[in-house]
Amino acid sequence: MRFAHAAAIFFRGFLDHPRMVASIVPSSKSTIDALLERVDWANCKLFVEYGPGVGTFTSHILDRLPADGMLLVIDTNSRFIDYLRQSIHDDRFQAVLGSATDVDKFIRATGHDKADYILSGLPFSALSVEQGQEIVDTSYSVLREGGAFLTYQFRDAARRLTEERFAKVETGFALLNVPPCLLTWGWKLSQQ
Repeated sequence: MRFAHAAAIFFRGFLDHPRMVASIVPSSKSTIDALLERVDWANCKLFVEYGPGVGTFTSHILDRLPADGMLLVIDTNSRFIDYLRQSIHDDRFQAVLGSATDVDKFIRATGHDKADYILSGLPFSALSVEQGQEIVDTSYSVLREGGAFLTYQFRDAARRLTEERFAKVETGFALLNVPPCLLTWGWKLSQQ
């Protein structure tokens, strides 16, 4: 029942904003596992997710997050934020209606100075180059040293922007996703 409701919300979000919901199908579990496997969960105090949709990654992040960690999700779609607020009951979870470009303000509101990891599900190929650069630059500025900016995309716009800003970038592919997608990890190195 929960899956059917989430799928209906996701599909409605796609119909409302097809350019901002990159796929009509949520990401596969193999994609989620592949993208999250490099996270140092034991030392993660604040994980930020942009564009959580109906929480396909969100529940998996909360499953891995330590008891003293926090997950902050940010989306511009009120339908998704309302759904997440109603369906996730976890003290470590906070959903905010707003833009990823304001992540610094949202992080400060949680009482943290920096994020350990930022995961973006935003469709960078649907954004202007300037918007994409602003999101990547802002994300870089709020990450702690040793933290990472993670993306999963069907095109390479996010990877290219990540490579322009981060000194260490790793990539992979999720071939079992529909459609297959490119995974990117941009690591913030000390003295970068």
